[in-house]
Amino acid sequence: MRNYTILLLVLALAFLSGCGPSREKSVATITSLETRLFSPAATGFDKVKADSLQAAYASFMKKFPEDSLTLKINFKAANLCMNMGDGKKAIELFDKFIEKYPDNPKAAVSMFFKAYIYENQIKNLDKAKEVYLQFIEKYPNGDFANDARLALQNLGKSPEQMVREFEEKRKADSTRIADSLLALKPGKHLKKKK
Repeated sequence: MRNYTILLLVLALAFLSGCGPSREKSVATITSLETRLFSPAATGFDKVKADSLQAAYASFMKKFPEDSLTLKINFKAANLCMNMGDGKKAIELFDKFIEKYPDNPKAAVSMFFKAYIYENQIKNLDKAKEVYLQFIEKYPNGDFANDARLALQNLGKSPEQMVREFEEKRKADSTRIADSLLALKPGKHLKKKK
């Protein structure tokens, strides 16, 4: 009986000691890959390194779902997918972040990025509009609220259309200002005193 207890204790210690280095090794791998991918010496985007980093992020989140680093890694993984042009995976990760960490300040950014991806990468303007409106409703005074409103105003417009509208608005504003200045000329709005 005593040998059985010692054997269980040894196995439990082996298991627990195996978990620590595995986490530490995962963190070291992620740090190393991030350093290499985002190094100032990097001459361009390296898809192989980005794919390796994405795999390391996914592995960490799967192995350590409740770890304090998982929140940060989830957000980084979503951003990496977005920047790699994998909009579908990025939205999946942003949704996971929003669901799991709704009170975190980055939940708002995640929702904004989700709308941005629908608009610019997936080209689903109806879904982009829906998410931008949800964002504005949930975060009306958030850091990206004005950006979301502007995105809604310009949703589906080409850069040429936006420039043309801007020029027309500027011209209309100039005309309105000129008319206002003319209305202020002496004698037009003041009665002569006797």
